[in-house]
Amino acid sequence: MRRAIFPGTFDPFTIGHYSIVTRALTFMDEVTIGIGINENKNTYFPIEKRVEMIQKLYKNEPRIKVMSYDCLTIDFAQQVDAQFIVRGIRTVKDFEYEETIADINRKLAGIETILLFTEPELTCISSTIVRELLSYNKDISMFIPEGMEID
Repeated sequence: MRRAIFPGTFDPFTIGHYSIVTRALTFMDEVTIGIGINENKNTYFPIEKRVEMIQKLYKNEPRIKVMSYDCLTIDFAQQVDAQFIVRGIRTVKDFEYEETIADINRKLAGIETILLFTEPELTCISSTIVRELLSYNKDISMFIPEGMEID
């Protein structure tokens, strides 16, 4: 069974993240969305709410699991028996950084990283931008996956 994790701060309301996970399902048997717990990081939604929103988004996809974690990504991958880490990239700078991290993960834990580019029309949209728009009560419907509800 080919298992992967999509780690980090998955924003359920950012279509780029949704797209990366959906594409990963085309060649993975199972994807665990891991939401890293970082006490020092400001997030628009608390961890519990984020997990709930992602579970709603993927309610019809049994191959998706959603979990929070507070350890190294490679340790989390090993905890859920994942052989791959899926990462989304928007820019060349992202690619260079992720390629370096992928090499470290391979050397430390033997875990391969799959880098998937965000679609060109989504490259300028980051979760930070969407969160800022939300904080000003702006319409963000064009940036969220179809069927996603923000409450």
